[in-house]
Amino acid sequence: MPVHATRLARRMRGGAQAHLLACEDGRFYVTKFRNNPQHHRILANEWAATVLLRHLGVATPEARAVLVDANFLAAEPEVHFQLGSRRVPAEPGLQFGSMFPGDPDRDAVYDFLPDSLLPLVVNLDHFAGVLVFDKWAANSDARQAIFFRRRLRDFLGEGAHPSQKGFIAQMIDHGYVFDGPHWEFADSPIQGLYFRPLVYQNLRSLGDFEPWLSRARHCPEEVFDEILRTTPPAWIDGEERQWEQLLEKLFERRRRIEDLVMSTIRARPQHFPSWRG
Repeated sequence: MPVHATRLARRMRGGAQAHLLACEDGRFYVTKFRNNPQHHRILANEWAATVLLRHLGVATPEARAVLVDANFLAAEPEVHFQLGSRRVPAEPGLQFGSMFPGDPDRDAVYDFLPDSLLPLVVNLDHFAGVLVFDKWAANSDARQAIFFRRRLRDFLGEGAHPSQKGFIAQMIDHGYVFDGPHWEFADSPIQGLYFRPLVYQNLRSLGDFEPWLSRARHCPEEVFDEILRTTPPAWIDGEERQWEQLLEKLFERRRRIEDLVMSTIRARPQHFPSWRG
């Protein structure tokens, strides 16, 4: 079920010109609109990526469809897109929402941590998992992530101590999987990497990409059925067959994942200083 937007918290940086919206469930969502400057297809891309990353066990924000109606837009005139000197209104309807980890007025969230703090991120190994995903889904953008200090169990599940806190990474901004609006697999070994090689420093062999390699390689049809069943129809209106064909190709690409990962390691050895093969 979609969640209704109630107010604008702030505008966000980035090519899609997303907006952070407070919603009726008491949470905040980084919201990308269907008529964003990048393309309407990136909403479906984000949705599919969230489902697949959840299957792989890689930390990423929960996704919801956010309903933005005409009354909300009339009350929040700052919800718009700026294209050069031209101001373009956002269109009402169902938008893609990525849940913000907490309350933006109280809880600090960073898109950068210094080298002294980065090794303290408790799930730093998830950067290996998301690299598997980015190669599989042909992410043509650099890998993006956010960091925050929270109670671990709230974000990483039952394996964490109930009261333990620490720095957590979440993988965000998946709009350019499938080469963004092109819905293609334009494989490039230099795309999809996080810009800080420190997150890959402990990777020595393909075994260090487990369990994510195996989970991707054996991803069942039911996961793809879930994507097809739950993608809001407004995001793929008139393109349902193309969307289905794209997911069929993604399903077939599972057998190539190891080769795609290895191509990136060979092309960017400086990102993998401990690699032994």
